[in-house]
Amino acid sequence: MLLAAAMVMSQTTKKSFTLNDLLGGGSTYWNVQPKYMFSTWWGEQPLELTVEQAQCIGADGSRGRALFTAEDLNAILGEKLVRSCTGLSFPYADKPVVKVQTSKEIILIDFEQRTVVWRGQIPEGASELTWSKESRALAYCIGSNVFVQTAEGERRQLTADGDDDIVYGHSVSRDEFGISGGLFWSPDGQRLAFYKKDQRRIPSYPQVDISQRIAATYVDKYPMAGCETEDVSVAVYDVVSQRTVWLANDKPKTDYMTNISWAPDSKKLYVFELNRDQNFMQLFGYDGATGAKDTEPVIEERHPKYVEPLHGLTFLPWDASKAVMQSQRDNWNHLYLIDFNNHVYPEWRNADGGGTVCDHRRVSLLTPGDFVVRDFLGFNEKTKAVLFIGNVTHPLHHTVWSAPVSRKGKMKLIGAGEGVHSATLSASGAKIIDTYSSPTVTRQVSLFSTNKGTAMPGDPSSLLNHTPSLTGKDEASLLTADDPWRDYAVPEITSGSIKAADGVTDLYYRLIKPVGFDPSKKYPTVVYVYGGPHAHNVQASRGYYFRGWEIYMAQLGYVIFVLDNRGSQYRGLKFEQATFRHLGDEEMRDQICGVKFLKTLPYVDADRLGVHGWSFGGFMTTNLMCTYPDVFKVGVAGGPVIDWKYYEVMYGERYMDRPDDNAEGYASSSLLPKAKNLKGRLQIILGYNDPTCVPQHTLSFIRACIDAGTQPDLFTYPGDGHNMFGTDQIHLHERITRYFEDYLK
Repeated sequence: MLLAAAMVMSQTTKKSFTLNDLLGGGSTYWNVQPKYMFSTWWGEQPLELTVEQAQCIGADGSRGRALFTAEDLNAILGEKLVRSCTGLSFPYADKPVVKVQTSKEIILIDFEQRTVVWRGQIPEGASELTWSKESRALAYCIGSNVFVQTAEGERRQLTADGDDDIVYGHSVSRDEFGISGGLFWSPDGQRLAFYKKDQRRIPSYPQVDISQRIAATYVDKYPMAGCETEDVSVAVYDVVSQRTVWLANDKPKTDYMTNISWAPDSKKLYVFELNRDQNFMQLFGYDGATGAKDTEPVIEERHPKYVEPLHGLTFLPWDASKAVMQSQRDNWNHLYLIDFNNHVYPEWRNADGGGTVCDHRRVSLLTPGDFVVRDFLGFNEKTKAVLFIGNVTHPLHHTVWSAPVSRKGKMKLIGAGEGVHSATLSASGAKIIDTYSSPTVTRQVSLFSTNKGTAMPGDPSSLLNHTPSLTGKDEASLLTADDPWRDYAVPEITSGSIKAADGVTDLYYRLIKPVGFDPSKKYPTVVYVYGGPHAHNVQASRGYYFRGWEIYMAQLGYVIFVLDNRGSQYRGLKFEQATFRHLGDEEMRDQICGVKFLKTLPYVDADRLGVHGWSFGGFMTTNLMCTYPDVFKVGVAGGPVIDWKYYEVMYGERYMDRPDDNAEGYASSSLLPKAKNLKGRLQIILGYNDPTCVPQHTLSFIRACIDAGTQPDLFTYPGDGHNMFGTDQIHLHERITRYFEDYLK
């Protein structure tokens, strides 16, 4: 009893968090974040960038001389343009040149000679800026048209008919398939590939702008599942000849063209092409000068559910005839080597991911094992190895690895065997700056040699507790961050696993107990859920990947439970595809397994269960409230999908097929017929101008509830899109918290 009383007193003497402390939009958020160091590479030289200076890091981790200060750069420029060194970059490994970019200019400064090497203006109104370090040419868009500005400052307009319907140089396919831009320089900077998006067949969804005295509508081209979609094509502009050619794609224009990759010689480019059904993918090469298409593909992949190319090719620095490709063909996202000079007889064969593949060039697996490659980092050119981050040691731990391109020898762990890592490579890949956190490590930044490493044993999980020696020779600690929460009352955060509804698959959860936890009490419990593709909520980083709002709710006396169901990411293709054509069904069954687990905990009040989620999580929240109305008492659904036939083509058809081809699946996944089942208190929150889950979703559900006589609550953020930022984010979470406080406690 005395120990329990002492623990309670200790918690009460510590500080409590505010939402401003815990959320990115809060005014005091950065005051309670772990210390971070900004780092980069100048060739093989690691640098720490601070507001004041760019400082060399020694092989033993010591801070050496400053290359320059912000004051030095401003003195060279003759005006105060550099306010911080943290955003600077070093584009040339072998030249003492730093790149300074402002809103109006790109400037190259020789920091040894203290001279300005080159200055290029950024035109007013330019977007999609893409700069070539080789030619120093700048590609950009003004509105929906593409422009190029040469190193000498000559501006050329490449397209003239761009408008709301015809869009050049911007991302296409609504940023699906790994697409994040629409302008692609060749390695030599002499050719520019760019997208054209023809949206004339797509209806304009009527978004409303209330900032005007008389509200007006504006264009939101939104292709809903099963409806007309955009026509995508790719052009190549030659800077020298000033000629534009179009890639001779003979496929239907509704096919997808993604992951544009240039060959090292800048003469060819490669494009992954995907059919409208997203179950057949081919990789084709094109002539950059003529746009002519190769007569046969490089590879082909089919799957009865879907194929999902998300990454372009990366050619070997020492052999331009070979490139690394990422694929889920064998269930796990892995790295494969394509040998373009090695033609093989094209023959369809079964792959471990459940589909079939047909390779026209020799393809070799570089990263074998039951794990997912999360990030491909690059190459060690000396050891001829690929470097990547993957969950090799455990599904929740994402660590750094090296694998030989020759496939002779074992993969090697670089650095710690635990936690969730990010990393940057030196120019040759011989060294790496590694940053990670884990449930026991607030933040650790280290310098490593990638020539070394720990060979993977037969059981990779045995490396979970591996700690690198940090010898001081290109292997050194750069930062060990203190816990910024040591003076605060912090809840206990744990993780574990349960079985999925299939009785076989392991699912991982995060459990947060209330601050000042008393095991003899029963607490209201909120299930936070997302559950959809390309996202996860639980990993072995600091606090098991907690969200700030969860800590705030724990202060108020809630248990918080988060479970990654089947369909979420980083667990392999079969795990992700378990929900195909019936979004919501298997995900809910898994979440209910989580609820059953919660009910075994004596401190969880099963009569006070709540649920909250956003986007796909809003869909899950609404679905759970209406499908299991006697389980959940209160729910808050943000920006929800209500009916998948209202969602966009690219994402919706990948996971659900077209409505005409999967009528039963669309009907069972729609929440409109379930509106009549609502019993508990459900608040739906949306951005009034949401371009992702358009307001039609929420409004149609509200109408269905009115017709059925059920009573949800509605709150909206005028002028906001799919998510709230800044002070709106604080207001949003105050709103969410108040709803649970009013109806769940």
